[in-house]
Amino acid sequence: MSFQAEKAVVRAHYDALARAAPETVAEVLAERTTPDWHWRGVHPFHEQQGAGAVAGAFWVPYLTAMTRVQRRQDIFLAGLNEIDGFQSAWVISMGHLMGLFDAPFLDIPPTRKIAMLRYAEFNKVEGGRITETALFCDLLQLMHQAGLRPLPPQTGAHLVQPGPAMHDGLLHADADPAEGEATLALINRMIGDINAKERFGSPEEELGRCWHDDMIWWGPDGIGSTYTIDRYIEQHQHPFRTQLADRRFNGHLCRLAEGKFGGFFGWPNLTLTPTGGYLGLPGSGKAADMRVVDIYRREGDKLAENWIFIDILHFLNMQGLDVLGRAAKI
Repeated sequence: MSFQAEKAVVRAHYDALARAAPETVAEVLAERTTPDWHWRGVHPFHEQQGAGAVAGAFWVPYLTAMTRVQRRQDIFLAGLNEIDGFQSAWVISMGHLMGLFDAPFLDIPPTRKIAMLRYAEFNKVEGGRITETALFCDLLQLMHQAGLRPLPPQTGAHLVQPGPAMHDGLLHADADPAEGEATLALINRMIGDINAKERFGSPEEELGRCWHDDMIWWGPDGIGSTYTIDRYIEQHQHPFRTQLADRRFNGHLCRLAEGKFGGFFGWPNLTLTPTGGYLGLPGSGKAADMRVVDIYRREGDKLAENWIFIDILHFLNMQGLDVLGRAAKI
């Protein structure tokens, strides 16, 4: 099956957005979206309906704060959504929105320097129009670039994250369907291992089934990035599994793969209760939701790279910690 039509719609949508200004962006968004366009964004944007609401919630404030915006895309793929029985076509884009940070954004102070807003976006395309979107962006990382330290030191490394090691993530042409099937099967096997982790003798045994030893986990700000299975266990998996309790997997809304790349998002993926120490914070005793995006690169028969977006601001806000509100008082 070809996804050229769906990819063309999203590329045209992005080209038009590149020329948009705060006063025109609502009209631009409406050109290729349906009137009842269902848009999902991280805290504080949440869910919006229609181009006008999306523009008012995210794009007008962003384009007012950032000048000379460029989309620096690292991954672009499309496929059928496994979650609805492979009925709907979605296009995934991941990279950075780069601009000059010239005015406040969500009370984050401007730097007048380059700012890189890390993003992953899923667009459902039907009948030549975008009907649903999930836009995840790393606002904590943007705060970090502006000199704010809203959370205690993270366990992994903080850095502006690169794209795939082979620089081959832009699948403008359709990939071999067999490659995508292999990638999706591996992602599903890995998910199954996480949900049945008790059957493995050690975390190393569990991860070694689906991951290369030199895996790279490009995590969100607040957690950070890790390299190799051993450091991933030390710097992410162990804190996650020992400092969060009552884990409930809520499933995904979209999961697909094309070629060596694949990904998913949930709304929310997980519900967990912090018991103390996670993100350097005390235990809240309150169950909170994690909305998560994972994008993967397969190399051979194992996963090599993983880019992760977590709506940490929403996760913390559900526990009574308003990170953006606190930043506004600085």
